[in-house]
Amino acid sequence: MIDIGSVYELFQKTCEEMPKKRALVFLGETYTFSDLKELSDRFAASLLKNGVKEGDRVVLYLPNCPQWVVSWLAIMRINAVVVPISPVYTPSDLKYMVNDSEAETIICADTNFGYVAQVLTETCLKRIIVTNVAQLLPWWKRMIGMGFDRIPKGKVGFGENVFDYKKLIKEGRTSFLPPFKRQGKEIFEMLYTGGTTGVPKGVPYMDVTFIESIIEQRAQSEAYIPKGKDIIIQGAPLFHILGQAAGLGGLLFGDTVILLPRVNIDAILDHIERYRALTFFAVPALYRMILEHDRVDFYDLSSLIYCFTGGDVLPLEVAERWYKKFGKVIYQGYGTTETCGRVALTPMGESAPPGACGKVTPTQKVKVVDPDTLEPLPCGEPGELLVSSEHMVKEYWKKEEETKKCFVEIDGKIWYRTRDIVKIDENGWLYYLDRTADVIKHKGYRVSASEIEATLQEHPSVIAACVVGVPDESVGERIKAFVVLKEDMAGVSGYELIKWCRERLAPYKVPHYVEFRDMLPKSKVGKLLRKELREEERKKKEI
Repeated sequence: MIDIGSVYELFQKTCEEMPKKRALVFLGETYTFSDLKELSDRFAASLLKNGVKEGDRVVLYLPNCPQWVVSWLAIMRINAVVVPISPVYTPSDLKYMVNDSEAETIICADTNFGYVAQVLTETCLKRIIVTNVAQLLPWWKRMIGMGFDRIPKGKVGFGENVFDYKKLIKEGRTSFLPPFKRQGKEIFEMLYTGGTTGVPKGVPYMDVTFIESIIEQRAQSEAYIPKGKDIIIQGAPLFHILGQAAGLGGLLFGDTVILLPRVNIDAILDHIERYRALTFFAVPALYRMILEHDRVDFYDLSSLIYCFTGGDVLPLEVAERWYKKFGKVIYQGYGTTETCGRVALTPMGESAPPGACGKVTPTQKVKVVDPDTLEPLPCGEPGELLVSSEHMVKEYWKKEEETKKCFVEIDGKIWYRTRDIVKIDENGWLYYLDRTADVIKHKGYRVSASEIEATLQEHPSVIAACVVGVPDESVGERIKAFVVLKEDMAGVSGYELIKWCRERLAPYKVPHYVEFRDMLPKSKVGKLLRKELREEERKKKEI
């Protein structure tokens, strides 16, 4: 049993122990822990004054910036519920999530104000708080940025229920705040799943669930980088569990977090060099982008100690190229939004077996079962992963039917059905194979689409690949690969890629067809949408 209280109390404790330590760095500006405490308390007081109550849901519709962190802390301070969503969501996404969460307040960037205004009358929103991504920077930095057209700016219509973020902080009176009281077992935050397996679903976190997760995440590198000593490049969005566990988790333990408003390879590399960053985390695709960046050799990345990845399977060739170029291991992890990340992690300094995504963490109980019967399978045999823990999420927000499908009771315990096909060896190493929905059934075999994609992406001409099953009466499904080539590799043929796979895969796993595309469909969080490609193939069959 973890007895640390609440997430906000953990932040308070860090502020008391190291008030003058650098907490955030954003576009060259530094914010200490006492700065964050002052800003978040002032903003919390203004939220209360303007009608936000305990238990209210507040949507965060912002890119990575100090206002995101200040708002996250302030909402917790008044015992409201944080609902972070992606700043790239469209009006239809926004309307759905605001109404589903029943949020009455939204904090948005000025560049997204138009979307909020567009759906305002179709939602339960009562107040809009607007900020510019650079609003908390000194005036002279804002002037320079706007003078050189480097700061995105949107048109805002201020009115009775539209508030300016900085003005609220200025007007906030901390004396208005009541004493902080929280047991740690209420909902403090709700993340939405990406929605690739249906409509987005709210995943409510208790404080204890989140604290347990960040303790296990931070423990992976603690022997090499003590708490409070790390300098972290925020390589994932703050609305995503990867960005929260690795970034906000480090911040809560006293580490310094460097925020970037958007993905820019030169900016990432420059900040690693300039601030001598020790930790970098990102999805595998970003590691590949860095390796293929034509100016990567201009930067000194020797300060990096801990490189971590999650959110997708790390291709072996990316891991090998990264180690060969920088002499650093990329440590993998596996988790889901529903499990608050960290089902399996690779401890720093420990050599993971080839293909392993991490070792099952101490707080997690796992089962590998037959997806159809939910009967347990022998150790090492592929099957669907079920996960359970003492403080786990046990339901989706107001989604009874979805909850029944995804959270099942076995032997008196609630288990979350990940819908992922994995295998776990006798030492607890977890190997991700595929999603159950993305297993291709060919001649009675269960073929992993991800395995074929990884093999194709190892080809020097391929930048991206997506593999789906095409219905075929004689064999069940045939295997089709959709491939994106690098710009200077247009002469590569489908035959060459099939031959490449034939030399590396079992015969029943080799693609039967290859189609070249300029790009592949992806969700708003960057996951391949095999479903769309399957639908295209189904429609072709019907013609």
